Amino acid sequence: MSAPPRAASAEEVPVLDLTPLIAGGDLAELAARLRQACITTGFFYVKNHGVAQPVIDDVFAAARRFFDLPLAERMAIRIDDRFRRGYMPIGINQHPGYPPDLKESYEIGVDLPLDDPDVAAGLPLHGPNRWPAAHPWLRSAAEAYFDATTALGRRLLRLFALSLGMPEEYFLAWCRKPVIGTRLFHYPPAPVAAEPVFGVAPHTDYGMITLLTQDPIGGLELQKRDGEWIATPFIPGTFVINLGDLFRVWTNDLYVSNPHRVVNRTGRERYSIPTFFNLDYHAPVSCLPTCQSADNPPKYAPIGSGEYLLSRFRTVQKYGTAVADLEREAAAVG
Repeated sequence: MSAPPRAASAEEVPVLDLTPLIAGGDLAELAARLRQACITTGFFYVKNHGVAQPVIDDVFAAARRFFDLPLAERMAIRIDDRFRRGYMPIGINQHPGYPPDLKESYEIGVDLPLDDPDVAAGLPLHGPNRWPAAHPWLRSAAEAYFDATTALGRRLLRLFALSLGMPEEYFLAWCRKPVIGTRLFHYPPAPVAAEPVFGVAPHTDYGMITLLTQDPIGGLELQKRDGEWIATPFIPGTFVINLGDLFRVWTNDLYVSNPHRVVNRTGRERYSIPTFFNLDYHAPVSCLPTCQSADNPPKYAPIGSGEYLLSRFRTVQKYGTAVADLEREAAAVG
């Protein structure tokens, strides 16, 4: 396998201390550091983030147990294209121009009953979570992590607003029923090859922000603005935060999402758990007044947050053939 890229420097992917945000201190300096990170690479770490370590440890332990279950049990709660909740097997996620990602996942979101008005109306990306009834430990661990990272995401949106010269609550006005997804990722060992075998092929994230915890195996790599690939290694006690594509519209290309990928070069299993924090489905995304002027008019037409997310999901997730093949495999071995 090809040699790994060098590790990112502290200037390229800084570690931001969120103590002022969590404890209610002065946010000016922290907002300025976040702004610089977003302009430079669109990636940064956060420490002292308020998510308790036992919550993180428990969800990683649950992820390992879940992906050790027989394939037939996992496939019994497979994901669908409407609610986007449940198990996603290897072979479904495929970025254009690349083979399918070498990963499997389990996804939960804001847990809404079938009689919720938006669910009953068929609004995409809204619905109930899917849990394996025989394994309650998964629900308890995943919900605790989802709740904690959702709270952190809301705090970070305040900081993002301040970094862009907007009122602190600006983005939170569109968080009545946000479209948030937490995914438990499992990457099996990659085969030895001359070129990288991608756990996740190069891509940008779609929405607002991603909050990621990764295990010590590492493997997350990002592409700098000059085209160089660098590694964002595991740092104990931190989350990796990165921008999604919608920030290009909000900020007129001031904050730009960076391509990134996962390459598991270790010959060992890897786990990571991102929370993708997005605004309400109907949130109107348009250029902020602080990011435009007579000499710098908006470059993008306003778009709806949810419709954009859904269109991007459908370009990379191929349900039919992959699921049918895996169902046959599960029946054969289950």
